[in-house]
Amino acid sequence: MFKILLFSAFVFFHPVHVTLTSLNKEQGNDTLKMSFRMYYEDFLLDYRLFKPGFEAGKIADPEDYFKKNIEQYFNDRVQLYINRKLLPCKLSELTINNYEILLSLTCLTGKPPGSIRIKNQILTGIYSDQANLVYLKIDKYENAVKLTTDKAEAFIKIK
Repeated sequence: MFKILLFSAFVFFHPVHVTLTSLNKEQGNDTLKMSFRMYYEDFLLDYRLFKPGFEAGKIADPEDYFKKNIEQYFNDRVQLYINRKLLPCKLSELTINNYEILLSLTCLTGKPPGSIRIKNQILTGIYSDQANLVYLKIDKYENAVKLTTDKAEAFIKIK
């Protein structure tokens, strides 16, 4: 009985290493909208790997700083290919609260997507149990994938 309680307590207090990404594109529109969410403390750890020497405590207004610098970080950590063409994402909104950083980004797809390849390396250099969950809604096609440190990339053929 004690072992079960001890194991339950360990699971309860073990931190969760997950990011959530949502890709949405409406039919007849060439703009892909992306929303991204992760814990702010985890983001700061990963950002320090991206930009060595970065010190969050020296920034007077973190939200203003990241509005100017986060696109480069995000496009480095998350690569999105539509029809085998790499799409850079542009930041449209950023929110930082006590626990999370929330990003809204847009990408221009050009012609209708026949395939999507997404590579997400956020936090994979820090946590061995990292899971980057991706939900796709492209026109009438829906799918979800789980990307990990061992499988950081997925190729999806749109039907």
